[in-house]
Amino acid sequence: MAEKSLLYIQLEKIQTLAEQALKEIHSEADLQAWHTAHLGRSSALTSIFTQLPKVPKEERPALGQFANQVKQVLEQQYQARAQSLKQEVLQRSLTAERVDITLPGRRPPIGRLHPQTQTLREIYRIFAEMGFQIYLSPDVETDEYNFELLNIPPHHPARDMWNTYHTTVPNVLLRTHTSPGQIRAMREFAPEPIRVVLPGMCYRYEQMDASHEMQFYQVELLAVGRHITFGDLKGTLQDFARRMFGTEVRTRFRPSYFPFTEPSGEMDVECFLCNGQGCNVCSSTGWLEILGCGMVHPVVLQNGGYDPHKFSGFAAGMGPERISMLRYRIEDIRTFWANDMRFLSQF
Repeated sequence: MAEKSLLYIQLEKIQTLAEQALKEIHSEADLQAWHTAHLGRSSALTSIFTQLPKVPKEERPALGQFANQVKQVLEQQYQARAQSLKQEVLQRSLTAERVDITLPGRRPPIGRLHPQTQTLREIYRIFAEMGFQIYLSPDVETDEYNFELLNIPPHHPARDMWNTYHTTVPNVLLRTHTSPGQIRAMREFAPEPIRVVLPGMCYRYEQMDASHEMQFYQVELLAVGRHITFGDLKGTLQDFARRMFGTEVRTRFRPSYFPFTEPSGEMDVECFLCNGQGCNVCSSTGWLEILGCGMVHPVVLQNGGYDPHKFSGFAAGMGPERISMLRYRIEDIRTFWANDMRFLSQF
Protein backbone atom coordinates (compact mmCIF):
# COMPACT_ATOMS: atom_id res chain seq x y z
CA MET A 1 0.00 0.00 0.00
CA ALA A 2 2.89 2.29 0.76
CA GLU A 3 4.42 1.55 -2.64
CA LYS A 4 1.08 2.31 -4.33
CA SER A 5 0.72 5.61 -2.59
CA LEU A 6 4.28 6.53 -3.56
CA LEU A 7 3.66 5.89 -7.28
CA TYR A 8 0.43 7.87 -7.16
CA ILE A 9 2.29 10.75 -5.53
CA GLN A 10 5.01 10.55 -8.15
CA LEU A 11 2.44 10.65 -10.95
CA GLU A 12 0.70 13.68 -9.45
CA LYS A 13 4.03 15.44 -9.03
CA ILE A 14 5.03 14.61 -12.61
CA GLN A 15 1.77 16.05 -13.91
CA THR A 16 2.05 19.21 -11.81
CA LEU A 17 5.65 19.91 -12.83
CA ALA A 18 4.89 19.24 -16.49
CA GLU A 19 1.89 21.59 -16.50
CA GLN A 20 3.87 24.34 -14.81
CA ALA A 21 6.71 23.98 -17.31
CA LEU A 22 4.24 24.02 -20.20
CA LYS A 23 3.00 27.46 -19.17
CA GLU A 24 6.51 28.86 -19.66
CA ILE A 25 6.78 27.62 -23.26
CA HIS A 26 6.77 30.40 -25.92
CA SER A 27 8.37 28.80 -28.98
CA GLU A 28 7.94 25.65 -31.02
CA ALA A 29 11.52 24.59 -30.29
CA ASP A 30 10.95 24.85 -26.53
CA LEU A 31 7.68 22.96 -26.89
CA GLN A 32 9.44 20.10 -28.67
CA ALA A 33 12.05 20.00 -25.90
CA TRP A 34 9.23 19.91 -23.30
CA HIS A 35 7.63 16.95 -25.07
CA THR A 36 10.91 15.05 -25.04
CA ALA A 37 11.50 15.79 -21.36
CA HIS A 38 8.01 14.93 -20.07
CA LEU A 39 6.60 12.45 -22.59
CA GLY A 40 9.69 10.99 -24.25
CA ARG A 41 11.24 7.55 -23.73
CA SER A 42 13.58 8.82 -20.99
CA SER A 43 10.95 10.85 -19.12
CA ALA A 44 9.88 10.22 -15.54
CA LEU A 45 6.39 9.30 -16.73
CA THR A 46 7.72 6.55 -18.96
CA SER A 47 9.77 5.17 -16.05
CA ILE A 48 6.52 4.76 -14.06
CA PHE A 49 5.18 2.48 -16.80
CA THR A 50 8.34 0.36 -16.56
CA GLN A 51 7.69 -0.12 -12.82
CA LEU A 52 4.07 -1.31 -13.23
CA PRO A 53 5.01 -5.02 -13.58
CA LYS A 54 6.49 -4.85 -10.03
CA VAL A 55 3.26 -3.54 -8.51
CA PRO A 56 0.98 -6.14 -6.82
CA LYS A 57 -1.48 -7.65 -9.26
CA GLU A 58 -4.56 -6.34 -7.43
CA GLU A 59 -3.25 -2.73 -7.46
CA ARG A 60 -1.86 -2.74 -10.99
CA PRO A 61 -5.10 -1.93 -12.97
CA ALA A 62 -5.96 1.19 -10.96
CA LEU A 63 -2.38 2.49 -11.04
CA GLY A 64 -2.04 1.82 -14.76
CA GLN A 65 -5.32 3.56 -15.43
CA PHE A 66 -4.18 6.62 -13.52
CA ALA A 67 -0.81 6.65 -15.32
CA ASN A 68 -2.58 6.52 -18.71
CA GLN A 69 -4.87 9.30 -17.57
CA VAL A 70 -1.88 11.53 -16.69
CA LYS A 71 -0.27 10.78 -20.05
CA GLN A 72 -3.48 11.59 -21.98
CA VAL A 73 -3.92 14.85 -20.10
CA LEU A 74 -0.36 15.94 -20.87
CA GLU A 75 -0.71 14.91 -24.51
CA GLN A 76 -3.90 16.96 -24.84
CA GLN A 77 -2.27 19.96 -23.21
CA TYR A 78 0.72 19.54 -25.54
CA GLN A 79 -1.53 19.54 -28.62
CA ALA A 80 -3.48 22.54 -27.34
CA ARG A 81 -0.25 24.48 -26.68
CA ALA A 82 1.14 23.56 -30.11
CA GLN A 83 -1.99 24.91 -31.80
CA SER A 84 -1.85 28.02 -29.66
CA LEU A 85 1.79 28.65 -30.61
CA LYS A 86 0.94 28.35 -34.33
CA GLN A 87 -1.75 30.98 -33.92
CA GLU A 88 0.65 33.26 -32.05
CA VAL A 89 3.29 32.90 -34.79
CA LEU A 90 0.67 33.59 -37.47
CA GLN A 91 -0.58 36.64 -35.61
CA ARG A 92 2.94 38.02 -35.22
CA SER A 93 3.59 37.41 -38.92
CA LEU A 94 0.38 39.19 -39.93
CA THR A 95 1.23 42.11 -37.68
CA ALA A 96 4.88 42.44 -38.70
CA GLU A 97 4.41 41.66 -42.42
CA ARG A 98 1.13 43.40 -42.97
CA VAL A 99 0.37 44.26 -46.61
CA ASP A 100 -0.87 47.72 -47.40
CA ILE A 101 -3.63 46.97 -49.89
CA THR A 102 -3.91 50.65 -50.79
CA LEU A 103 -0.48 50.57 -52.48
CA PRO A 104 -0.47 50.25 -56.30
CA GLY A 105 0.19 46.72 -57.52
CA ARG A 106 3.19 45.57 -59.54
CA ARG A 107 2.53 45.52 -63.25
CA PRO A 108 3.23 42.10 -64.78
CA PRO A 109 5.60 42.12 -67.77
CA ILE A 110 3.70 42.11 -71.06
CA GLY A 111 5.10 40.48 -74.16
CA ARG A 112 5.65 42.51 -77.29
CA LEU A 113 6.04 41.64 -80.95
CA HIS A 114 9.60 41.14 -82.16
CA PRO A 115 10.75 44.09 -84.32
CA GLN A 116 11.05 41.74 -87.28
CA THR A 117 7.49 40.54 -86.78
CA GLN A 118 6.33 44.16 -86.78
CA THR A 119 8.20 44.89 -90.01
CA LEU A 120 6.94 41.72 -91.69
CA ARG A 121 3.36 42.54 -90.81
CA GLU A 122 3.78 46.03 -92.22
CA ILE A 123 5.18 44.56 -95.45
CA TYR A 124 2.24 42.14 -95.67
CA ARG A 125 -0.21 44.98 -95.11
CA ILE A 126 1.29 47.16 -97.83
CA PHE A 127 1.33 44.42 -100.46
CA ALA A 128 -2.13 43.19 -99.43
CA GLU A 129 -3.41 46.66 -100.31
CA MET A 130 -1.83 46.17 -103.75
CA GLY A 131 -3.66 42.86 -104.24
CA PHE A 132 -0.94 40.37 -103.24
CA GLN A 133 -1.64 37.32 -101.08
CA ILE A 134 0.75 35.46 -98.75
CA TYR A 135 2.09 32.09 -99.92
CA LEU A 136 4.25 29.96 -97.60
CA SER A 137 6.94 27.56 -98.82
CA PRO A 138 9.23 25.16 -96.91
CA ASP A 139 12.58 26.09 -95.33
CA VAL A 140 14.11 22.76 -96.37
CA GLU A 141 14.25 22.47 -100.13
CA THR A 142 15.58 20.18 -102.83
CA ASP A 143 18.41 21.19 -105.11
CA GLU A 144 15.94 21.05 -107.97
CA TYR A 145 13.64 23.73 -106.54
CA ASN A 146 16.36 25.86 -104.99
CA PHE A 147 18.57 25.95 -108.11
CA GLU A 148 17.72 23.88 -111.18
CA LEU A 149 14.15 25.06 -111.81
CA LEU A 150 15.37 28.64 -111.26
CA ASN A 151 17.67 28.40 -114.29
CA ILE A 152 20.75 27.45 -112.23
CA PRO A 153 21.80 24.00 -113.49
CA PRO A 154 24.42 21.87 -111.71
CA HIS A 155 27.99 23.23 -111.85
CA HIS A 156 26.73 26.62 -113.05
CA PRO A 157 29.07 29.36 -111.75
CA ALA A 158 26.06 31.35 -110.52
CA ARG A 159 25.75 28.87 -107.66
CA ASP A 160 28.75 30.54 -106.07
CA MET A 161 26.47 33.52 -105.34
CA TRP A 162 24.80 31.44 -102.62
CA ASN A 163 26.90 29.85 -99.89
CA THR A 164 24.65 26.88 -99.30
CA TYR A 165 24.03 24.74 -96.22
CA HIS A 166 23.69 21.16 -97.47
CA THR A 167 22.20 18.34 -95.40
CA THR A 168 23.30 14.72 -95.07
CA VAL A 169 20.45 13.75 -97.41
CA PRO A 170 21.57 13.97 -101.05
CA ASN A 171 20.14 16.97 -102.95
CA VAL A 172 18.40 18.32 -99.85
CA LEU A 173 19.47 21.68 -98.43
CA LEU A 174 18.39 24.70 -96.38
CA ARG A 175 16.98 27.18 -98.84
CA THR A 176 19.32 30.03 -99.67
CA HIS A 177 16.50 32.32 -100.81
CA THR A 178 12.70 32.33 -100.98
CA SER A 179 12.79 32.13 -104.80
CA PRO A 180 11.98 28.37 -104.83
CA GLY A 181 8.55 29.41 -103.62
CA GLN A 182 8.04 31.04 -107.03
CA ILE A 183 8.04 27.63 -108.72
CA ARG A 184 5.73 26.14 -106.09
CA ALA A 185 3.27 29.05 -106.35
CA MET A 186 3.28 29.08 -110.16
CA ARG A 187 2.75 25.33 -110.39
CA GLU A 188 -0.18 25.57 -108.01
CA PHE A 189 -1.97 28.47 -109.72
CA ALA A 190 -0.94 28.15 -113.40
CA PRO A 191 -2.27 29.11 -115.87
CA GLU A 192 -4.11 31.81 -113.88
CA PRO A 193 -2.44 35.21 -113.24
CA ILE A 194 -0.98 35.45 -109.74
CA ARG A 195 0.28 38.05 -107.29
CA VAL A 196 1.87 36.51 -104.21
CA VAL A 197 4.17 37.42 -101.34
CA LEU A 198 6.44 34.59 -100.18
CA PRO A 199 7.99 35.25 -96.74
CA GLY A 200 10.38 32.96 -94.90
CA MET A 201 13.76 32.37 -93.26
CA CYS A 202 16.80 31.81 -95.47
CA TYR A 203 20.21 30.34 -94.63
CA ARG A 204 23.63 31.11 -96.06
CA TYR A 205 27.12 30.29 -94.88
CA GLU A 206 28.34 33.87 -94.84
CA GLN A 207 30.76 36.01 -92.90
CA MET A 208 28.64 37.99 -90.43
CA ASP A 209 29.05 41.75 -90.14
CA ALA A 210 26.91 44.81 -89.46
CA SER A 211 24.72 44.17 -92.52
CA HIS A 212 25.06 40.39 -93.16
CA GLU A 213 23.74 37.40 -91.20
CA MET A 214 23.92 33.63 -91.70
CA GLN A 215 20.16 33.33 -91.23
CA PHE A 216 17.75 36.05 -92.20
CA TYR A 217 14.22 36.68 -93.34
CA GLN A 218 13.42 37.30 -96.96
CA VAL A 219 10.17 38.33 -98.57
CA GLU A 220 9.72 37.26 -102.18
CA LEU A 221 7.39 39.15 -104.49
CA LEU A 222 5.95 37.50 -107.62
CA ALA A 223 3.46 38.74 -110.17
CA VAL A 224 2.63 36.83 -113.34
CA GLY A 225 0.16 37.99 -116.00
CA ARG A 226 -0.27 38.64 -119.71
CA HIS A 227 0.95 42.23 -119.96
CA ILE A 228 3.35 42.82 -117.06
CA THR A 229 6.31 45.10 -117.77
CA PHE A 230 9.47 46.34 -116.07
CA GLY A 231 7.61 49.62 -115.52
CA ASP A 232 5.07 47.71 -113.41
CA LEU A 233 7.93 46.29 -111.36
CA LYS A 234 9.57 49.66 -110.79
CA GLY A 235 6.29 51.40 -109.97
CA THR A 236 5.30 48.68 -107.49
CA LEU A 237 8.62 48.82 -105.65
CA GLN A 238 8.77 52.61 -105.55
CA ASP A 239 5.23 52.74 -104.19
CA PHE A 240 6.20 50.16 -101.57
CA ALA A 241 9.22 52.26 -100.50
CA ARG A 242 7.07 55.38 -100.13
CA ARG A 243 4.50 53.53 -98.03
CA MET A 244 7.18 51.92 -95.86
CA PHE A 245 9.59 54.84 -95.34
CA GLY A 246 7.58 57.94 -96.21
CA THR A 247 6.85 59.95 -99.34
CA GLU A 248 10.22 61.76 -99.23
CA VAL A 249 12.32 58.60 -99.37
CA ARG A 250 15.05 58.49 -102.01
CA THR A 251 15.56 55.25 -103.96
CA ARG A 252 17.68 54.14 -106.86
CA PHE A 253 17.73 51.16 -109.22
CA ARG A 254 20.97 49.55 -110.37
CA PRO A 255 21.47 46.85 -113.00
CA SER A 256 22.43 43.48 -111.58
CA TYR A 257 22.41 39.78 -112.42
CA PHE A 258 20.25 36.92 -111.19
CA PRO A 259 19.89 33.70 -113.20
CA PHE A 260 16.12 33.58 -112.69
CA THR A 261 15.33 37.14 -113.88
CA GLU A 262 16.18 39.01 -117.08
CA PRO A 263 16.71 41.93 -116.99
CA SER A 264 17.73 42.08 -113.32
CA GLY A 265 18.30 44.94 -110.93
CA GLU A 266 18.69 45.98 -107.31
CA MET A 267 16.94 48.76 -105.43
CA ASP A 268 18.75 50.85 -102.84
CA VAL A 269 17.33 53.22 -100.24
CA GLU A 270 19.27 56.20 -98.98
CA CYS A 271 20.84 55.27 -95.62
CA PHE A 272 18.88 56.98 -92.86
CA LEU A 273 21.58 56.28 -90.29
CA CYS A 274 24.12 58.60 -91.92
CA ASN A 275 21.76 60.59 -94.20
CA GLY A 276 23.74 59.47 -97.21
CA GLN A 277 27.12 60.52 -95.80
CA GLY A 278 28.47 56.97 -95.43
CA CYS A 279 28.73 54.62 -92.44
CA ASN A 280 29.51 51.00 -91.52
CA VAL A 281 25.98 49.84 -92.28
CA CYS A 282 25.94 51.20 -95.84
CA SER A 283 29.64 50.42 -96.41
CA SER A 284 30.34 54.17 -96.71
CA THR A 285 28.25 54.43 -99.89
CA GLY A 286 25.31 56.33 -98.44
CA TRP A 287 22.91 53.72 -99.86
CA LEU A 288 21.63 50.40 -98.52
CA GLU A 289 20.39 47.66 -100.80
CA ILE A 290 17.03 46.32 -99.64
CA LEU A 291 16.04 44.05 -102.52
CA GLY A 292 16.99 42.40 -105.77
CA CYS A 293 14.45 42.27 -108.59
CA GLY A 294 13.84 41.69 -112.27
CA MET A 295 11.53 40.27 -114.89
CA VAL A 296 10.95 36.53 -114.47
CA HIS A 297 13.19 34.59 -116.84
CA PRO A 298 11.28 32.74 -119.61
CA VAL A 299 12.85 29.44 -118.51
CA VAL A 300 11.53 29.95 -114.98
CA LEU A 301 8.08 30.83 -116.31
CA GLN A 302 8.08 27.65 -118.35
CA ASN A 303 9.24 25.56 -115.38
CA GLY A 304 6.40 27.07 -113.36
CA GLY A 305 3.79 26.03 -115.93
CA TYR A 306 3.34 29.30 -117.89
CA ASP A 307 3.85 29.88 -121.61
CA PRO A 308 6.56 32.59 -121.79
CA HIS A 309 5.18 33.69 -125.19
CA LYS A 310 1.86 34.62 -123.58
CA PHE A 311 2.80 35.47 -119.98
CA SER A 312 5.35 37.69 -118.34
CA GLY A 313 6.06 38.53 -114.74
CA PHE A 314 8.29 40.29 -112.28
CA ALA A 315 9.91 39.11 -109.06
CA ALA A 316 11.71 40.76 -106.16
CA GLY A 317 13.39 39.48 -103.03
CA MET A 318 13.73 41.91 -100.12
CA GLY A 319 15.46 41.72 -96.75
CA PRO A 320 13.15 42.75 -93.89
CA GLU A 321 16.11 43.04 -91.49
CA ARG A 322 17.64 45.80 -93.59
CA ILE A 323 14.27 47.47 -93.87
CA SER A 324 13.99 47.37 -90.06
CA MET A 325 17.49 48.83 -89.76
CA LEU A 326 16.42 51.77 -91.88
CA ARG A 327 13.06 52.25 -90.16
CA TYR A 328 14.41 52.09 -86.60
CA ARG A 329 17.99 53.30 -87.30
CA ILE A 330 19.60 50.07 -86.06
CA GLU A 331 23.33 49.91 -86.66
CA ASP A 332 23.96 46.14 -86.54
CA ILE A 333 21.84 43.41 -88.13
CA ARG A 334 23.15 40.83 -85.64
CA THR A 335 21.16 42.39 -82.78
CA PHE A 336 17.91 41.02 -84.20
CA TRP A 337 18.75 37.44 -83.21
CA ALA A 338 20.96 38.05 -80.15
CA ASN A 339 17.88 37.82 -77.84
CA ASP A 340 19.09 40.78 -75.79
CA MET A 341 16.05 41.99 -73.86
CA ARG A 342 17.55 45.45 -73.51
CA PHE A 343 17.38 45.73 -77.30
CA LEU A 344 14.06 43.95 -77.88
CA SER A 345 12.20 45.85 -75.11
CA GLN A 346 12.68 49.09 -77.07
CA PHE A 347 10.10 47.88 -79.58
